[in-house]
Amino acid sequence: MPLRIPSAPAMAEQSVRTALHPGSARTPRPAHLVGDTPRLVLPLPLYRLAPVSSLTGPPRAGLTGWRFLLERDGLVVGAAETALTADGWEFSHFLEGPFIASTERAVRLAEALPAPYQPRLLSIPELYMLTLWLHTDLEAEPTAGDPRPDDLLVPLAPAPPGIAADRPVRTDALLPLVTSRVAPLGLAS
Repeated sequence: MPLRIPSAPAMAEQSVRTALHPGSARTPRPAHLVGDTPRLVLPLPLYRLAPVSSLTGPPRAGLTGWRFLLERDGLVVGAAETALTADGWEFSHFLEGPFIASTERAVRLAEALPAPYQPRLLSIPELYMLTLWLHTDLEAEPTAGDPRPDDLLVPLAPAPPGIAADRPVRTDALLPLVTSRVAPLGLAS
């Protein structure tokens, strides 16, 4: 089924376009982005899961930014991220590395699923983990909402040991596993 890809805030998109502009002295482009300006594709809201070491009730997530994949000649060559500041959405940084290709794989996998979803990214910083979050509430504002038990999470590669990358798992099945992996505060050695 097709994914319901949310529209990014215009200010977030514009901040990335400005950073990609060849004359932008404020933000030097990485070497792999030099040349023709890449197209912005697949805007995804980026959420951070509330500290998993203290998850005792339903999971909570807060919007931290928007990530755009960058495409040139039909190939994804990187990503750009924005962050919400007191002045609105601003360009944060460019990205490259394994999460980019894994995001592409996870999106293709999600498009082949029988039900439609609203795609988002969910970061779990305590495990250095990023997932494609397939939200079941298609009408939800992309700037709000928490993971639901029947939402799917697709861990992106590289995933933490013992957690399979590129496989959709229900939130209510994956989050207890994630929580068990994080040492309680003060007990880490």
